[in-house]
Amino acid sequence: MRPAPALVALCLLALPAAAAAAYFGLTGREVLTSFPGLGTEVAPTQGSAHLKQCDLLKLSRRQKQLCRREPGLAETLRDAAHLSLMECQFQFRQERWNCSLEGRTGLLKRGFKETAFLYAMSAAALTHALARACSAGRMERCTCDDSPGLESRQAWQWGVCGDNLRYSTKFLSNFLGPKRGSKDLRARADAHNTHVGIKAVKNGLRTTCKCHGVSGSCAVRTCWKQLSPFRETGQVLKLRYDLAVKVSSATNEALGHLELWAPAESGGPTKSLAPRPGDLVYMEDSPSFCRPSKYSPGTAGRVCSREASCSSLCCGRGYDTQSRLVAFSCHCQVQWCCYVECQQCVQQELVYTCKR
Repeated sequence: MRPAPALVALCLLALPAAAAAAYFGLTGREVLTSFPGLGTEVAPTQGSAHLKQCDLLKLSRRQKQLCRREPGLAETLRDAAHLSLMECQFQFRQERWNCSLEGRTGLLKRGFKETAFLYAMSAAALTHALARACSAGRMERCTCDDSPGLESRQAWQWGVCGDNLRYSTKFLSNFLGPKRGSKDLRARADAHNTHVGIKAVKNGLRTTCKCHGVSGSCAVRTCWKQLSPFRETGQVLKLRYDLAVKVSSATNEALGHLELWAPAESGGPTKSLAPRPGDLVYMEDSPSFCRPSKYSPGTAGRVCSREASCSSLCCGRGYDTQSRLVAFSCHCQVQWCCYVECQQCVQQELVYTCKR
């Protein structure tokens, strides 16, 4: 199955097991100026302005109808795409493939580990952004999470505004469309990786409480549900990428549908095993990403760390060393009252970049 562009780009494929999934992220084909406010704090649009925002997004007819009925959704979809891109580039900043938009269209057509990460990251970003948009009051049809599922709930008084993960996952399932079986290995893998991303956000849901009482006692506690910072979700998914499992397919005769299997390794179990629910899965070995290709711009000119990454990042070509002056604040002192006064200092810094 070949991903088709949409959203800031939605490439509809499949969700958990037999459901519909989607790649929610940038494909490299977009003109980012077509999406004003991408990555910035934007006030919810109203009336015709909201409808225009939905029309800008390359959605299916059904998704566009859902968008038009849900004020605030267009901005949330944009924010999710930006969140996914920024976190992906941070996690791979020292890798040969650095989550560049250049070459991403070709990458999304293959079954590499990097493709698996993009599907998981994009699904996680949308799940996170929807839940946060609800608690921030940017979506009209949802609000704070108020489902008490905790022990001693009589002693806990719910307050503040919890991130509404329950609404987020329910809406996501509806937005992606009706469930359908899949007999295609690529679609099954995309579905699995999408679910890994959603699960990573779910596992980061915490209960945060504050105590109210005389002299710091905890006679009454105000509690709410809160998602972990998305940086933590990104770190979890990067670890899943590092431990990703290569899979092939087999037909389950009893159930009559395709299943993912990890081929047995030499010296390991003789029988193939199904990947675990938290494993990212891929089907093809990745290219080196050292030289420019239809999948990446290569590593020439990339800044690297001489001690940590130049050897791997520069693919044996070596690196150039340049000296530059960097200004920074120094000799800071607190002045009465009430500000900090600093001097500007300059120091020489060595920068290492991969040779061509």
